[in-house]
Amino acid sequence: MAAATVRAIVSGLETQHPNATTELHFTNAFELLVATILSAQCTDERVNRVTPGLFARYPDAAALAAVEPETLEPIVEPTGFFRMKSRSLVGMARAIAGQHGGAVPATMAELTKLPGVGRKTANVVLGHALGVPGLPVDRHVLRVANRIGIAEGDDPAKVEEQLCGKLPAERWTRTSDTLILHGRRICRPKPLCAECVVQDDCDYFHALQRLARPIRPAKAKAKPKRRGGKR
Repeated sequence: MAAATVRAIVSGLETQHPNATTELHFTNAFELLVATILSAQCTDERVNRVTPGLFARYPDAAALAAVEPETLEPIVEPTGFFRMKSRSLVGMARAIAGQHGGAVPATMAELTKLPGVGRKTANVVLGHALGVPGLPVDRHVLRVANRIGIAEGDDPAKVEEQLCGKLPAERWTRTSDTLILHGRRICRPKPLCAECVVQDDCDYFHALQRLARPIRPAKAKAKPKRRGGKR
């Protein structure tokens, strides 16, 4: 799909989801990094219920680095996979405190070296907290981008590359937020196509239209004929 068409489609989606941004609550890059790690396989709403207490106890990397993962487990348990997440959080905090002077690094290469931090998490932090363009690709972005046809494939890194190649850098983060909200609200696994503002440009919608067939009324069953003869 041509870059101009992709930009026009994204602009259309932005009218349906104005001022789209991450739904995770944070006040600095460290808090967003922690919240994003916790958001794996968990809703943002549930993460937002856990993080206020967590940040009150451990407001920075130094404080979090000083505890053992087992100490965090009861706090982060509501987010699921709590043992793995506790290890990732403590490992991440110790790396930041020991190797980066307590400050969250501002490059993809450095962020993805931290325990528990993949490319998606790094892009979230870069784009929302550090002012560095990034386009996080999660399951919603994959689903929406493939259905509409603005990207192809199930590899997040390749879909990110395709989208970034067709959009100016200053639109990357907003585009991701818009696609995520569209995937949560409209283009769900069972999509609400009638509510989508870009259905006329959507490959998935057009495929559904081609497959659709008029439903014919069922034929009335013929009444069985009576056999002749007396009983």
